[in-house]
Amino acid sequence: MPLFKRRRFPVAIILLCVRWSCKYGISYRDLAEMMQVRGVGVDPSTIFDL
Repeated sequence: MPLFKRRRFPVAIILLCVRWSCKYGISYRDLAEMMQVRGVGVDPSTIFDL
């Protein structure tokens, strides 16, 4: 996927965050916390840039 070229996180992680954010209206902070529980250390500002 050329869209996700040079991104820090795998495509599956990016798509999961985008899906949850769009479908459930989760805040970036809550989404970052959910990813932290799953072992992916991400800052809310990083998710905003996705």
